[in-house]
Amino acid sequence: MSTITVTTWSLEQTSPGELLPAQAPQGDVRIVRSEVPSPEFSRFLYASVGGDILWTDRLSWPYTRWQEHLDRPGVETWVAYDRGTPAGYVELEPQDDGVVEIAYFGLLPAFRGRRIGGHLLSYGTARAWDLAERWPRLAPTKRVWLHTCSKDGEHAMANYQRRGFRLFDTKVEQEPEVPAPGPWPGA
Repeated sequence: MSTITVTTWSLEQTSPGELLPAQAPQGDVRIVRSEVPSPEFSRFLYASVGGDILWTDRLSWPYTRWQEHLDRPGVETWVAYDRGTPAGYVELEPQDDGVVEIAYFGLLPAFRGRRIGGHLLSYGTARAWDLAERWPRLAPTKRVWLHTCSKDGEHAMANYQRRGFRLFDTKVEQEPEVPAPGPWPGA
């Protein structure tokens, strides 16, 4: 099996004042929290956003694992809608000691390049900073972090840096080369 070199960059903010919000896109773009944990909807978002950029780690999750993950206190999914159609999402995952990871973030291919991503990332990051206000048993957020890699979209790193995220770690690894799965089998 052939391999590819993948560079993974980890970025962070350590204060809500570091967030540099993007301008909201024109048109009817709304961001709404998906308050009812739905494995079907979360898997749809995951596969639809990541299908062409090699997101594969959750594709084999059974329904019960999705449900358990989504039921964890503080795990939130925020969805961007363009004229009522899901355009992308950001998933927040609290960790210990006031740390929140932006575990997943991205847009469906048809919505990329329309200035929705910067707005969604800004909004999602702000929600990471105020996560404990919605989940009182969580510690107040002290740090928000995320990672991106060389398999992600070409504008991902620049978007994160424009929103005020700073690089704190870089790793280079060899990974098996796999075909992009697409949003559904055979896509």
